[in-house]
Amino acid sequence: MTRRSSIFLDTRPFAASRHFTWMWLGALVTGVGNSLTAVAVGLHVYELTRSTLAVSMVGVIALVPTLFAGLYGGTIVDRYDRRRVALLSALLAWVSTAAIATLAWLGLETIWSLYFFSALNTIGATLVGASRQAMIPNLIDAELLPAAGALNGMSMGLVITLGPMLAGFLVARSGFAWTYTVDLALFCGAFLGLAALPAMPPEPGAQHKTWAAIRESFGYIKRTPVVAMSFVVDIVAMGLGNPRSLFPALGAIAIGGGAVTAGTLAAASAVGAVLCSLLSGRIVGWKHHGRAVNLSVVVYGLFTAGLGVVVLLVRGGHWPGGAGTPEQLNPTAMAAAMVMLFGMGASDNVSAIFRNTILQQAVPDNIRGRMQGIYIMVVTGGPRLGDLFVGLLALGAVWAPPLVGGLAIVGLVAVLARLVPSFHRYDASQPTGS
Repeated sequence: MTRRSSIFLDTRPFAASRHFTWMWLGALVTGVGNSLTAVAVGLHVYELTRSTLAVSMVGVIALVPTLFAGLYGGTIVDRYDRRRVALLSALLAWVSTAAIATLAWLGLETIWSLYFFSALNTIGATLVGASRQAMIPNLIDAELLPAAGALNGMSMGLVITLGPMLAGFLVARSGFAWTYTVDLALFCGAFLGLAALPAMPPEPGAQHKTWAAIRESFGYIKRTPVVAMSFVVDIVAMGLGNPRSLFPALGAIAIGGGAVTAGTLAAASAVGAVLCSLLSGRIVGWKHHGRAVNLSVVVYGLFTAGLGVVVLLVRGGHWPGGAGTPEQLNPTAMAAAMVMLFGMGASDNVSAIFRNTILQQAVPDNIRGRMQGIYIMVVTGGPRLGDLFVGLLALGAVWAPPLVGGLAIVGLVAVLARLVPSFHRYDASQPTGS
C-alpha cells in the first residue's frame, strides 16, 4: 500500500472511476435530505410529547426493521443485480418520506405514524447503503478503498452537518411539512446517482436459499474474528455513546436555544468528521487497521464522557450562565458541547474508514453484500440501542447517558483488545479475517 506524503484528502477514487463519482454525489445529496428528515422527526415527536424517551423510541422501533433489512436484505444484494436492488430500495425510502410529508400537510400526523414510516424508511435506506458499499470494490482498485472510505466519511460528515442545521432552520421558520417536502426534492439525487451505474449481476454460484445464505453469513463471521470485532466495537461505541436523543432536551432545559440548538448539536459531530476526512491523506495509508479502530473508539469514549461532564456542570449550576431555556442560549456551554462533539465525530470517522475498508478488502465478493447488510444493520441498529440507553438513563438525569456511556466504552474496548489480539494486529498488506 502506497503511503502518501500529503495530509490532505485523497481524491484519486474520483479520477479512477466516474461511476464511483456519480454514486458518491447522489449519496451526498440524498443523504442531506435523509438526515434533515431524521432530525425533523425527532423534533416533531418531542413537540408532540415533550419526552426524551418518546424521541428515543423513533430509533428503537426502527430496530427490528433494521435487523430484518440487514439480514434478509444482504442476501438480496448478493442474489440480484446490485444496481437494481439499490434503485428499488431508494424508491421505498422516498415513498415513506412522501407519506410523512403528506400527513404533515394534512395535519393528520401522529406519534405512531411518525414511528411507522420512519421504520419503513430505515428498511429502504439500509438496503441502499448495503448495495452501494458492496459495489465500491467493483468500481475502484483495492489500494484506493481506504481513500474511498475517507471520501464517504466526508460525505457522511457533510450529510450530518447540513441536514440537521437545515432541519433546525426549516422547522423553526417554515414548519414540519415544508421540511419533509425539501427532503423529497433532494431525494432525486439518489435516483440520478444510482441510474448512472452499470449493471452489477451476482457472481455465478450465488446462494439463492435465503436461510442457507444467512447461516453461511454467520458461519463466516464466526470463523473470522477480525470481521466479528469490526461489528462488536461499533456496537459498543454506538450503543453506549450516541447522544442524539438528548439534543431536543439539551436545547430545551440545559444549553438552551430550542430547535436551532438541537439541529446545531446534531451537526457538530459531523463537522469533526468532515475536518478529519479533509486531513486524512496520511491516515488512509495506515496498515494496522484494527489498531486504528481500537484507539479511535477509545478517543470517542473520552470525548463522549466529556460531553456528559459539560451537561453535568450546566445542570448543577456550576457553569457560567447556568441552564438555558428554549428562548435563551448559554453560549459558553454550547461551545464546550460542540468541541466534545467535534472530537466524537473525528474519532468515529477514523473508526468508520478502517472498519469498512476491512469488510471491503478482506471479505470475498460473493458474500460481500451480506456482510455489508450486517454492517449497515450494526451501524444503524447500534445507535438505536443507544437511543434506548439514553432514553432510560435520561429519566434520572440528562448528563448521565454520555458520562456513564463514555467511560464504559473506554473500559470495554480495552478488554476486547486483550480478548481478540488478532484484530489489534490486523495488517492491510495481508487482508484476511482470521
